Amino acid sequence: MSQQSSYFVGVDVGTGSARAALVAADGRVVEQAVQEIKTWTPEPHYYEQSTEDIWSAICKVVKHVIAGVNKSQVKGIGFDATCSLVVLGLNGVPLTVSKSGEVQQNVILWMDHRADKETAEINAKKHPLLQYVGGQVSLEMEVPKLLWLKRNLSKTYGSIWRVFDLPDFLTWRATGVDTRSLCSVVCKWNYDAAANSWNEEFLCGAGLQELTLNNFQKLGSDVQPPGKRVGKGLSVSAAEDLGLSVGTVVSTSLIDAHAGALGMFGCRADCSADDADDVQGKMALIAGTSTCHMSITREACFAKGIWGPYQDAIIPGYFLNEGGQSIAGHLLDHVLKTHESYGELKQKLGADKNIYQHLNQLLPELAAARGLSDVCCLTQDVHVWPDLHGNRSPVSDPTLRGIITGLDMTRGIESLAIKYLSYTQALAYGTRHIIENLYQHQRAPFQTLLFCGGLAKNPLYVQCHADICNLPALIPDEQEMVLVGAAALGAAAAGHFDSLESASKAMGGTGQLLEPNRHTVEFHNRKYKVFLQLLEHQRQYRSIMNGGEAAV
Repeated sequence: MSQQSSYFVGVDVGTGSARAALVAADGRVVEQAVQEIKTWTPEPHYYEQSTEDIWSAICKVVKHVIAGVNKSQVKGIGFDATCSLVVLGLNGVPLTVSKSGEVQQNVILWMDHRADKETAEINAKKHPLLQYVGGQVSLEMEVPKLLWLKRNLSKTYGSIWRVFDLPDFLTWRATGVDTRSLCSVVCKWNYDAAANSWNEEFLCGAGLQELTLNNFQKLGSDVQPPGKRVGKGLSVSAAEDLGLSVGTVVSTSLIDAHAGALGMFGCRADCSADDADDVQGKMALIAGTSTCHMSITREACFAKGIWGPYQDAIIPGYFLNEGGQSIAGHLLDHVLKTHESYGELKQKLGADKNIYQHLNQLLPELAAARGLSDVCCLTQDVHVWPDLHGNRSPVSDPTLRGIITGLDMTRGIESLAIKYLSYTQALAYGTRHIIENLYQHQRAPFQTLLFCGGLAKNPLYVQCHADICNLPALIPDEQEMVLVGAAALGAAAAGHFDSLESASKAMGGTGQLLEPNRHTVEFHNRKYKVFLQLLEHQRQYRSIMNGGEAAV
């Protein structure tokens, strides 16, 4: 590596690991590393982590990726992380969020669903601020979780010095400066971006009046847009921990999915193009454990059941709409691992072959053996509603559950393959449901779907989305776009680019365009109608069991 080159470090804390990448100014990932982080699950729907464990993992991966360069070549660092709730006491010591009282467990993970009652109570008040979250706050957001802490762990709540979204905790830990990213607070904390302030009426109405004291000090009173320089850069202690120079530029953060969107919005299909395609025509899918569906527009789009419009949440001058599925990759893993033939298949393949690759190769063989024109036709009679962990959008109902119809007596690996296909298709129908909801609220049509994350490496998942949504799919050549997005934050903050949008375009690179199969449009239109019927049927069943009447 050239001693004259400038590099940027991107740090990404996902659900199960911390990652870092050394990224060049053109978006090339030069080096990357990963370190697992621990999650405690003390009871169903409770997920807890530790900031000490997370920071330790970050230090290991950053030191690894910068080992081959002079630390003076690293001009900036950007952090992204899951939208998890961090709770700190005086002097920044961890405060427990666990019923066990374990102090190290001071993070409520994003996917924790403990605050269902608190969520319902907040939504029942119908505060006008809820129009920015599709009409309802999600139980995965932070305000319901804070109310849960107040009611269930009053000692912790009463001892709070600061509460952070995890991305903002990382910039604070790196710099010692208490700033918050507009991305975190507007997307997950019900911050009023239009007024550029916390809403005292909303917080008091939610029962969190203590958090409004001293100019909202516990929540953070200094809110900055993503990509801005934080303080004087890395503190002495953080620089030593990370192996970087004191004062290395640190950027305000992004939530992990939003960092992936930032990286992908600049990606283009034609490397000869003067500019990236119109960013407003792109939907970025950050598809891993869950899937986040990100799109931005110049004009605000209010869509029921879709989070946003969030002003300036990723790129200044644009409004963000955010859809999502609470489980995606995690769902497919669950479907495979709970099938009776999973153990048999795993033993047959051994450690060298990926089960998903094998199933993706098997499905065309099954279709050919049955004389079918396309793999998708294998699920002619098998239909799935995939919300085993509730629906994030566009229904915004965490109590919804999964449905499968068309089960028969078939056993073995063939049964597993078809079930896997049906759930993969169902995730794509869920994406179509989100897109059509946006269209119903006058959102301009999409031109392209973009994919990154673990599921982006699964060709069946991507092709199902292209076919079912009838939109081209763009797969970036550099798949680690969340890390690229985090590095772009550092590059913008360091002044290497004149804006965050410029950094995205310069570092987004190119990708391969996958066209939809036009011959399967009618088949998927029919199955999509069934998909929507499954939702209505679940509502009818619930009404019947609750003593109400349902249409026959």
